Amino acid sequence: MSDPFVEVITESDLQRRVSQLGAEIADDYQTTVPVVVGVLKGSIPFLADLVRAIDSTLQVDFLSLTRFGEEGRVSIAMDVSVPLRGRDVIIVEDIVDTGLTLTALHRMLMLREPNSLQTVTLLDKAPRRIVDIDLAYRGFEIGDEFLLGYGLDWGGHYRNLRSLWAVMDLGAFADDPHRFTEVVHPSAGGAFLRR
Repeated sequence: MSDPFVEVITESDLQRRVSQLGAEIADDYQTTVPVVVGVLKGSIPFLADLVRAIDSTLQVDFLSLTRFGEEGRVSIAMDVSVPLRGRDVIIVEDIVDTGLTLTALHRMLMLREPNSLQTVTLLDKAPRRIVDIDLAYRGFEIGDEFLLGYGLDWGGHYRNLRSLWAVMDLGAFADDPHRFTEVVHPSAGGAFLRR
């Protein structure tokens, strides 16, 4: 029987790649002060490490999106506080899959007339892409597996893991998420079940 959970990107691999992305961004924005916009909530660990790896002046802000209706319409639930007109804006995403949400976000932000608008994503789930979207910076291209850790969650849990884990049997995991907790937090002693 194969392992139900597999660590697919280690903490050291994440830190190495985030450092590389930070250096690329710093090099590309030497003569400007970009606004780095984290898309809540999944981007927080990545954004925190990324902005520390960008050795240049920048501003950080956040926004949150809401999807509603049968068509999955996207709206901004919490907006940035910094005016974006004439600014170089970098959207920070934890994961891009179909590209639909990011395309909608790009459309909304372009109405604010930024000087430029680019995206950096930690994970590019390219096999699920429905619409083409330009990703200026990406950490890792991944397959269609369900991942947890480093911002990615299950019902708000596991965002704090320092590495990324693949769930090999999503049905079994949904029936008993405690099994994963035992793997990544062996000293928790069933705390997930007592929430």
